[in-house]
Amino acid sequence: MVAIPPIVYNSSLKKKLMNDPVYAQRLTAFRVKDIYKDEFFSNSPPSIFVGSRYYPEANVGVLSPPERKNDVSLYDDQKYWVENNLDIGTILHYRSQLINSRFRTDVTAVRSPDHKFLTLAREIGMSKTPVDTEVKLKKKIRLNVHFDDTSLPMGPRGNLTQLKIGNTKIPQHIDKVYADTDMKTIDAINYLQKHDYNEHTLSQLMSIGVFGQKNKRVLVPTRWSITATHSLLANEKLSRIKQYPLLDEYCFFSGNYLGNYYFIMLFPDMYAYELFETYMPGSFWNPTMSVNISTDFEPFKGRTAYVEQTAGGFYATRLGLTEYLDMVKRQASLFVFRVESPEYWAGLGVWVVLEAVRKTLKNKPIHFHDKTQLITFFKQKIFEAFKFDVHETLMNSKLMEHLKQKRLSEF
Repeated sequence: MVAIPPIVYNSSLKKKLMNDPVYAQRLTAFRVKDIYKDEFFSNSPPSIFVGSRYYPEANVGVLSPPERKNDVSLYDDQKYWVENNLDIGTILHYRSQLINSRFRTDVTAVRSPDHKFLTLAREIGMSKTPVDTEVKLKKKIRLNVHFDDTSLPMGPRGNLTQLKIGNTKIPQHIDKVYADTDMKTIDAINYLQKHDYNEHTLSQLMSIGVFGQKNKRVLVPTRWSITATHSLLANEKLSRIKQYPLLDEYCFFSGNYLGNYYFIMLFPDMYAYELFETYMPGSFWNPTMSVNISTDFEPFKGRTAYVEQTAGGFYATRLGLTEYLDMVKRQASLFVFRVESPEYWAGLGVWVVLEAVRKTLKNKPIHFHDKTQLITFFKQKIFEAFKFDVHETLMNSKLMEHLKQKRLSEF
């Protein structure tokens, strides 16, 4: 498969895009060919989107371009994007061509075998290869691109009146968990993860009601299923991590992906995790001229409520961190400082967060003998990179306060 060429920018256009996300949406939308049609023959990556706006009803959408594409699997392949270092413009070009052909239904409709559209959508979402689709919409669609802070962006929306599909190929493992109506969701996720299904596939299967016991299966909005999958996968790893010995030294990691910069401090202490997300002026989610910061904290015993400020980014980061600790078989306290820079000129969803953390933790760490050296170095790196003084941030850190407490072993 060959990736399409990226959008070519001159300097003035690049500046316009970085400072005007709405203009970026319009440019990407108008690059899509023939999307004004209300009927088309195409193929889905495969990809299904479940909306949250009308819950406990949901808009369920089949995502497909306006014409058949030989490389359509790339339109939803995050692994390929990361491995081939695709830029934001190229990813947006893929995503903006996916028309959301949708219908509305109650979230409990997955328990009924008679819902034609939903049955077809679920078959698409379970397939391991692209699925041929024949779509008819209620009316011609408008040119636009839709962004979300958790889910991937996508192109225009239209109400479905007819859907036909062909050549679905459902893997045996997925068919097994779908057929087993006594298997709990967490058991299904653990089973599929052991057979190398990634978090993106797992969250889609959760969203279309493939998991769970028969009378408890429901459609789960995509943005919720992404966060739930990240949380469940991390929890499974944490059950082991909390039994591991402590990290034996202080470590610092730094890295970036698509304009998202990560600075991670690891302390040889019991598991605890704090995230600070810093949005620089001109970045996609910060149109203001001031620096915006949000933060959330998780102690060793865990959280009892959903995070208040950092939303899906908290759980995506947490999954990347627990993957690392589980790999090295160590326990640690973790302080994460994310900087969303103006380089990140279009929001692509929290998969970017997870991949940025993974990339960062693959870099070679810098080791320190004590906490003071580590924190001093961290402060210097932030100031050198962004001319930003994190002293006040650290003063307000719950993790830093937690690390000041003396342990029994110190007496």
